[in-house]
Amino acid sequence: MYTLLLVDDEERMLDLLELYLAPNGYRCVKRRSGAEAIDYLRRHHADLVLLDVMMPELDGWETCRRIRSFSNVPIMMVTARDETADIVQGLKIGADDYVTKPFDEAELLARIEAVLRRTVGGRSAIRAAGLVWDEEEHTVRYEDKPIALTPKEFAILGLLLKHPNQVFSRGQIIASLWGYLADTEERTVDSHMKNIREKLRKAGFPADEYLQTVWGVGYKWEGRKS
Repeated sequence: MYTLLLVDDEERMLDLLELYLAPNGYRCVKRRSGAEAIDYLRRHHADLVLLDVMMPELDGWETCRRIRSFSNVPIMMVTARDETADIVQGLKIGADDYVTKPFDEAELLARIEAVLRRTVGGRSAIRAAGLVWDEEEHTVRYEDKPIALTPKEFAILGLLLKHPNQVFSRGQIIASLWGYLADTEERTVDSHMKNIREKLRKAGFPADEYLQTVWGVGYKWEGRKS
């Protein structure tokens, strides 16, 4: 299920968007200001942001700019402003698409699906705090510096990056990467985690801030993917 972050200062519009989107299998998270949206994205994952332009205090333009300073999450501007200059501005500052109000429900859904196909569906790389884990190329880089991981280290890091803030027990990690019937010992996971941390630190990445041990439970990646 895709998570859509809906951002509009009008509660009625948020409810209307949710009414259109939720029955089509989308999980909707609603926020009524740009500041609330930015705070959410710094702590949680979203697959797409539907962002209103005309909001008090922090408008959609500035909200989009600030989101782009730390995240590549797809952004669709949803606004009554339909001048060509406005559309061009939105695309230039980082929006992936632009829908004007009033919108047709079928068109909105089709545009959302198209953006998700272009971005989420076709994305093999996960970016987090300057770290890039690329599944297709099977590489890990930090600020363009390569980090050499073994295949199992690469897979463990990818598992955690794909599910930010989710705690995985050692048993769950073994089952996911070695298989349920594997007789791999849990301390093997600890050894791999130690090696991953050391290699990330050596590259200058603040591993302890993001790759965290949840004592008595397991491990998690603190933060969000993009």
